Amino acid sequence: MLDADGKRRKDLPAPGARDDQELAPAERKRFTALKKDVRTVAGDQLRRLEAAMVAQRSWSAEEFTSLFVEHPLVWHLARRLVWVADDTAFRVAEDRTFADADDESFALPGDATVRIAHPLHLGEERVATWSELFADYEVLQPFPQLGRPVRRFTPEEAAANRLHRFEGCTVPVGRLLGLTKRGWERGAPQDAGVERWFSKRLGEGCHLVVQLEEGIAVGMVDEFPDQTFETVWLDSSPGDHLPRHDYPLRYGDLDAVTASELLADLEELTAAG
Repeated sequence: MLDADGKRRKDLPAPGARDDQELAPAERKRFTALKKDVRTVAGDQLRRLEAAMVAQRSWSAEEFTSLFVEHPLVWHLARRLVWVADDTAFRVAEDRTFADADDESFALPGDATVRIAHPLHLGEERVATWSELFADYEVLQPFPQLGRPVRRFTPEEAAANRLHRFEGCTVPVGRLLGLTKRGWERGAPQDAGVERWFSKRLGEGCHLVVQLEEGIAVGMVDEFPDQTFETVWLDSSPGDHLPRHDYPLRYGDLDAVTASELLADLEELTAAG
């Protein structure tokens, strides 16, 4: 919002003596409500954008332009991120044009596929270049992107179907349930209405499944305040909480972004404190 002199204001000025004594307070109240709505919408969009990066969702060039660049609100978020059009990383400048890592003008091809860049899409050298560029322009990212830690399975884990480093970890049930905001799912209630597993879909026919002890009591999640990870494995379906003996899937088959984000979830979940 700009005033008569073109200066940016954070709020409407207080009604003056010459202002309409009914209309001015009403408009100020309406503006306050609009600001609140915008903050809510912005928060929702941030979560969606981060989830889209993690899921490696893509858009056509036309969709990207209409949904992000031309949107009156979302474009403010879009210009604080690095995007990838096929193999070229770029940003949205303040004038809604595009620029590459060398700060040169970039023309988005009409047939390009666009997605939000994950550090693993860029590589260490390009992450450093983009980080320096954003620092020069004093661009603050809306969620961790360029500074996002990258994690990888050990060679032994990549060849296996279980994650032994997390087995035996005990976590508060509330922290576990918080993962439902990141696409994790609670298991179906079993005997006595207890959910014995937690899972996350990683791809078509591929789920990470965590067998829980004691399990989550439906309607009484505090009944068992701490949950221990008995077994952590990959399966084609989360429908059975009992680990299989003929594990057909391997962690090394997961793409690098999925693997990194999965490990990040589990490390954060099982971190002490």
